[in-house]
Amino acid sequence: MSRSSIALSNLRAVVIVIVLAFHSVLAYLASLPATPYPFDSAPYRWQAIPIVDGQRWFGFDLFCAWQDISLMSLMFFLSGLFVPSSLRRKGSGTYLADRLLRIGLPLILVVTLLMPITYYPTYLATAADPALSAYWQHWLALPFWPCGPLWFLWQLLALNVLAAGLHRFAPALTESLGRLAAHGRAHPIRFFVALVSVSALAYVPLALLHSPWQWTSAGPFSFQLSRPLHYAVYFFAGFAVGAYGLDRGLLASDGALARNWAAWLAASIAGFVLWAVPTSLTLDGEAAPAAVQLASGVGFVLACAAGCFVLLALCLRFAPERARILDTLSAHAYSMYLLHYVFIVWLQYALLPVALFAAGKAAIVFGGTLVLSWAAAAAFAHDLLAHQLVQAKQWLRSGFGDPAPAKVFKRDDLTG
Repeated sequence: MSRSSIALSNLRAVVIVIVLAFHSVLAYLASLPATPYPFDSAPYRWQAIPIVDGQRWFGFDLFCAWQDISLMSLMFFLSGLFVPSSLRRKGSGTYLADRLLRIGLPLILVVTLLMPITYYPTYLATAADPALSAYWQHWLALPFWPCGPLWFLWQLLALNVLAAGLHRFAPALTESLGRLAAHGRAHPIRFFVALVSVSALAYVPLALLHSPWQWTSAGPFSFQLSRPLHYAVYFFAGFAVGAYGLDRGLLASDGALARNWAAWLAASIAGFVLWAVPTSLTLDGEAAPAAVQLASGVGFVLACAAGCFVLLALCLRFAPERARILDTLSAHAYSMYLLHYVFIVWLQYALLPVALFAAGKAAIVFGGTLVLSWAAAAAFAHDLLAHQLVQAKQWLRSGFGDPAPAKVFKRDDLTG
């Protein structure tokens, strides 16, 4: 395993910890309203913030704003990295079957079975009738089926389908994308400028047309109206880097990106300020001038790219060696992502009556969620259902003629 691959595996562990921390502190943002969001009233903002606690700290607003800018884009980038090698190894048919089983099936199970349990405390926070039967009636009356943070998975699955289609019907495109990433090792600024330029074209017009914060839901599918094309850009940016080779291009452990981590840290802070200043002028509910909205959109794509680059650079520079705890976290990251939200919401709800400051509550929620989701993921890895999924995976590979040995499973992306 190369140093770049180890660093990316460690980054996968870091990302899941950040995801858990991000969701753990949402109940304690200083910008939240005084009362919880009503369960039955549009625009159903409880989907993003299920529990509203009276204890607040502005530092959590800064942390969540910074992570909201770049964290999901980084996850799409990481997910695209290993797609080219998987497609070359498996072919489009087997790859799609693998993705449907790896992403589609857990998505259906968790959204269908776990999300109603997850959001029951959200209903209890404002309910006149706390009975389970009443909750179920209110749940079924919603004009959508809440999916929580798993919106990421259905968008990722759609991008995987698109990548498989391109591999099948336009195979030369993979090599073309790889050539675009060829100069990343020595000249990461060129890649940065290209990424910012393309993502600006994908994001800014939609952010001007819709509010940057506006979501829409249809059935179990939710997405932020301004960002689908932006996330596609990051997925295929990762695809391009992976097509050229992890150790040859932008993510080489001895490349310019890793060596200049301090400069990228400064760039990420500057980018955040460039986004935060104009964005703060758009949060009072009044229509902001077009120039302010444009500055906010441009600031977003700059801050997003810089935030992604600094996390990549830090892991390449300081985490290119294996560590047991990071290996374990990385191995269970996907299952933890699937399971963590139910623990977060119930812990936040349980702490509502507790007289404790915001940072203390957030620490309990984060620590409890980390332990519980990690333990649940480890238990799931050894239970019967997991065994059946592995058997089904082997059968699908065999049925599509995959020559790889049935016992060999490689990490293909963030969900692998």
